[in-house]
Amino acid sequence: MSTKLFSLEGRTALITGSARGLGYGIARGLAQAGARVVLNGTKADTTEAACRTLEGEGLNAHALPFDVTNDVAVAEAFAALDAEGIEVDVVVNNAGIQFRKPMVDLDPADWRRVLEVDLTSAFLVSQQAARRMIARGRGGKIINIASLMSQAARATVAPYTAAKGGIKTLTHSMVAEWAQFNIQANAIGPGYMATDMNEALMNDPAFDAWVKGRTPAKRWGQPDELVGAAVFLASPASNYVNGQLIYVDGGMLAVL
Repeated sequence: MSTKLFSLEGRTALITGSARGLGYGIARGLAQAGARVVLNGTKADTTEAACRTLEGEGLNAHALPFDVTNDVAVAEAFAALDAEGIEVDVVVNNAGIQFRKPMVDLDPADWRRVLEVDLTSAFLVSQQAARRMIARGRGGKIINIASLMSQAARATVAPYTAAKGGIKTLTHSMVAEWAQFNIQANAIGPGYMATDMNEALMNDPAFDAWVKGRTPAKRWGQPDELVGAAVFLASPASNYVNGQLIYVDGGMLAVL
């Protein structure tokens, strides 16, 4: 089988929330597979610094800081790409936050904040990208970052669970409307990954032991272990794969 099947040469991928963490790891992996990557974050300095790091590795990167929860800002960001002649072929909706509190004590403002970042942003960014993919007539790829919480819940993370459950079914809605235009929309569900967002959990001996005991692989995942699934879903190798959620979780959801 030719490696060209998995090549991203000539493609441009926009990865939201990619100044650090899982998003940065995915962006780096897509760039190493040949894509030009557009890095996104809310802060210009950190987004541009991440871009410079990739460029220092000889990779093709472009910084585009904007607020993915603001529909006007999202539209303006895509207009800026249009003005530069940058056509996005692949979108990775990775931007996400976590907030832990029992539901009975949860402030509605915190509920809305998590839903806006983790779910609404995927709709806003994908809508702008899909309009252009459809107009160009070449199709495209949308990869939504889901979670174990797309399938199962844990106490104190209700907004995140609701958002990631929504990501799963939003992916299905994208397929229902956009597959006819040769757009493939799929999702990746990471398990417990060693990221900045999970640092406090990793440093909690009881939680660390629970993750390692509950996961058949007996360890936390590493951000670069999502790259294979991301490259597959962004490449021609997945041209007839649509509406799927691939869990990269060390086997956690496979066992009781």
